[in-house]
Amino acid sequence: MTHLSGFRSVRKLWTNIPYFELGPATSPVTFFLTVTRNQHRWFSVKTTSPANSKTMNLLVAKTRTLKKEDDNNRQVSSDHYFAAGAAKKRSYLNSSPEQQRDHAMPSVRGTIELPTTPLTSEAWDQLQAEFNGKGSFEDRVISQMLHNHSSIDVAKSLLAWVAAKNNGIVGYNLLVKYLYLCVSHKETSEVIDVYEILKAKYKCLESGANSILIRGLMHSDRWREALLLLEDIKKVMIPSKKNYDDCIRGALFHQDVSLAWSLYQELIGHNLTPLLETLKAFFDFGKNINDDHYSNKLLDILAYLRNNQLYPGEALAHSIKTWFESIPGKQWKGQFTTVQKSGHCSSCGRALESIHLSSEEYEFLKEKILRDVIDGGDQYKKTTPQELKRFENFVNSCPPFDIVIDGLNVAKMFPKSRESQALLSVVSQLAQQSLRLLVLGRKHMLRPSSRWKKEEMEQVRKQAYCFFADNISKDDPFLLYATLNSGNHCKFITQDLMRDHKACLPDAHTQRLFFKWQQGHQLAIMKCSQRSKLTFQHTLSYDTVVQTTGDSWHIPYDEDQVQRSSYEVPTKWLCLQRKTQAPALC
Repeated sequence: MTHLSGFRSVRKLWTNIPYFELGPATSPVTFFLTVTRNQHRWFSVKTTSPANSKTMNLLVAKTRTLKKEDDNNRQVSSDHYFAAGAAKKRSYLNSSPEQQRDHAMPSVRGTIELPTTPLTSEAWDQLQAEFNGKGSFEDRVISQMLHNHSSIDVAKSLLAWVAAKNNGIVGYNLLVKYLYLCVSHKETSEVIDVYEILKAKYKCLESGANSILIRGLMHSDRWREALLLLEDIKKVMIPSKKNYDDCIRGALFHQDVSLAWSLYQELIGHNLTPLLETLKAFFDFGKNINDDHYSNKLLDILAYLRNNQLYPGEALAHSIKTWFESIPGKQWKGQFTTVQKSGHCSSCGRALESIHLSSEEYEFLKEKILRDVIDGGDQYKKTTPQELKRFENFVNSCPPFDIVIDGLNVAKMFPKSRESQALLSVVSQLAQQSLRLLVLGRKHMLRPSSRWKKEEMEQVRKQAYCFFADNISKDDPFLLYATLNSGNHCKFITQDLMRDHKACLPDAHTQRLFFKWQQGHQLAIMKCSQRSKLTFQHTLSYDTVVQTTGDSWHIPYDEDQVQRSSYEVPTKWLCLQRKTQAPALC
């Protein structure tokens, strides 16, 4: 076999393989695909909570239909417990030097030295003979080609070698990966050739192949055939958000705006969270049109981000800024900035929405927590109804608390100190501030031992109200109940992030209220020695959601280089202000 760089398409390649002898009823296409079908699902569907029905008076009446339409203080409010990247930093600082070195060293897998030019059959035979890895040689090679974005011609020579030594049979998985490589190279004509081969052999394809074909066809003249493939996927499953992204961006590329919005609504209707790239495509397209109807739909996207506490990435934030500044006659000006600890924008000086719940929101959340987390949650697996009742009676007999302390959790924050000593230190320093404290613990903490000194625990009990649950009990429900029952002023101390309890709540709106309350009420002790003065990371005073006043927007966004955990919030903001014209002088 000769080098294959002269072949421009996969279909021509197979007709030129000398081993093939085709009968009168066999075309090169159909003969090539005597395929052993090894189906692998490449894409998954991930659902999220539905969007809320109302939002902030329709985001101040669509920012007043865009009709009323930049403090150089750069103080960054990024040292709170829920700041983006804080969890990764804590994990790194708390790890051993050996773990830190391991974390910095990339893992190395066995790889094959890929050719950079097409190989002859003999060269592929030699490379296979030198291969001593597990699994299929050709599958490992094509996978590595995908990872390294190898040349299409090199991949073609691999497939030709496989077909030649297997009587024209090429495994389905190998062919689909080749198709994926063609798509990644944007080799549209090659994609179409493989598409024709697949259509000739199969009446229908599995969803993985359809997904790749959709992506490859959407920017070609045959893009509407990709919509038919989307319909084929719908027959067996809900298409993925990437499927919708490909079709939406293809529709916008071909100027079919109505179809793009229809597909977007279909995506949202399946409770799928759209990709940020999808939303960016809509904002980028909006720069080229002057249409109030289209503008309102973009504002609906911002409302969706707010309702679901979703955050743009840097690229989308830049597109949003560019779109606002492109609106004819509106004179919007955007700036990337931060928010001060006081809750004021460092760019425009405006105060952002408060993190604190209104009285109505607080009562609503309190009722939901009591019903869905405490009374209806899974805590009875480790906590008896009788003990919960005993705790309720205890709390109701006490005045409202200022701070509720997860005693066992706090006692373990200082590994070099005895548990009872660490807990006593925290309680004593808080008690000096005339705060009414509740310490929640387990009964084993009262049993004298080298870790729990009797006299130190007695000092704890003298300075704080204490409730010690059975040793098998979960104390999180107690902490939530006591904190919420004491009122909106009450804070709590624990390193537990309460994600399980948040997940017990019935809908996205209640979960967002819980997280909002948590951010404003959970105190985190700064890492320091047990004997030093107690200090806390500050709690947020402002809400971290997309927000507008009509003539201003503040949009939190994720920085590209910051890895944010799901329970963390961004520290960077896009501030958009509508410039007002000075009144004319008489």
